[in-house]
Amino acid sequence: MKQSWMGWNMSNSYTQLPSIFYSKQLAAPVNNARLFIYNEELAKQLHINTQFKENSDAAKFLAGQMPPDYYAEPMALAYAGHQFGYFNRLGDGRALLLGMQLDYDVQLKGSGRTAYSRGGDGKAAIGPMLREYIMSEAMHELGIPTTRSLSVVTTEENIVREQYLPGAILCRIAASHLRVGTFEYAARFAGLEELKALAKYAIARHYPHLKQEANPYLALLKEVIEQQASLIASWQLIGFIHGVMNTDNMTISGETIDYGPCAFMNTFDPKTVYSSIDSEGRYSYENQPYIGSWNLTRLAEALLPLIAEDEAQAIEQAKEALSHYNEAYYKHWLNGMRAKIGLEQQYDGDEELISSLLQFMYDKKLDYTNTFVDLTLQNFIRIESYKSEAFIEWKEKWEQRLQLEHQSLTTIEQKMRKANPIVIARNQWVEQALEAAQRENDPTPVTQLLALLKNPFAYTTEQRLAYVEPIIEKANYQTFCGT
Repeated sequence: MKQSWMGWNMSNSYTQLPSIFYSKQLAAPVNNARLFIYNEELAKQLHINTQFKENSDAAKFLAGQMPPDYYAEPMALAYAGHQFGYFNRLGDGRALLLGMQLDYDVQLKGSGRTAYSRGGDGKAAIGPMLREYIMSEAMHELGIPTTRSLSVVTTEENIVREQYLPGAILCRIAASHLRVGTFEYAARFAGLEELKALAKYAIARHYPHLKQEANPYLALLKEVIEQQASLIASWQLIGFIHGVMNTDNMTISGETIDYGPCAFMNTFDPKTVYSSIDSEGRYSYENQPYIGSWNLTRLAEALLPLIAEDEAQAIEQAKEALSHYNEAYYKHWLNGMRAKIGLEQQYDGDEELISSLLQFMYDKKLDYTNTFVDLTLQNFIRIESYKSEAFIEWKEKWEQRLQLEHQSLTTIEQKMRKANPIVIARNQWVEQALEAAQRENDPTPVTQLLALLKNPFAYTTEQRLAYVEPIIEKANYQTFCGT
């Protein structure tokens, strides 16, 4: 625990791990740090002093520029990962863990070179950092487990990418930064004792109830499988496309992490890809559930020496655990889809009703989010497609199925509102906010967008107006990693 300052009381439990898992260092010097955007709600949850934002040293603190005693042994974390299917030795190439506040990781992104930068500059431009801020907070408001963003600090540096871009540092808050790739790193480059130490640390930090299990390491695998099945189902239900589901971007805690080339789907198409680097569609919307299983298999492989001394036995136990992923994922997805069309009870034929709706949306190239809002509000005059014979036939079957719920239409609508956001972080809104923020050096467009996305299930007047705005989907729209 370091000195208390403005409510910051930082510790660092990562130092309990063998030193192979991290490299201690400080952030690179920054001359003119300026607080661009700050998450006061999150700061309150972290017990940070309400006056911190106004302190003249706030920006310096959030850029890692205060004396070392203000932090808790800052470090870059080591890990590995399968990136687009290929194994690489990685690590925090442009990130620095300042310490932990109330057991949450406080990490800077874009704070300079580390031992794991692999030739990179370790810096970040303001656009990608604001994108992560917007997207992570949007996901939080949607109720999806996610890392969060406390601040973006500008640095008055020129960051060289394909052009010169204004520099910035994001402060990310996470339950932890333990990844599937952390375990791959331990299995490949450390010994059995280091792997065991990592697994014990993960259990103690995230799933302490597993300590009582006869085989806590197998139980850890099962727990992560369940958490990821639930998480990825929630992505699919909301139309979120991560864009870069490498194993180093899958957390042990079950949080969404690393908002690089990510986006929310507009027109419903299972093959949608927004990432500029995913030319083969490996991480398309429809592939996300499968990639979740693939990534978890890599975790199982890393844990084999801990699951059982006999490798054959360990493999069988891991296979049995992994076999439950598809069932768990489909259960979460199907129940979520039922909720999206107002169903709570389970009846034969529900799957067919859902799949035929999705097929209709695909055939008519309908917007994913707004179609469910239309169903919620019974708004069938918004687009011509609802006059089609296919929809009229589907709607009759849906209404017949709703009668089996034995609830009023008002009650059903209220339940559907809780499952169907009326606004999401639309690509056009995000791009407009980022462009304006960069051009004018003004956070107002970003804060206005965040206000619109606050509680997306509220169906406020402002949100209703946004819902009927024309959706502009640029041809071949792409998002970028930022490195």
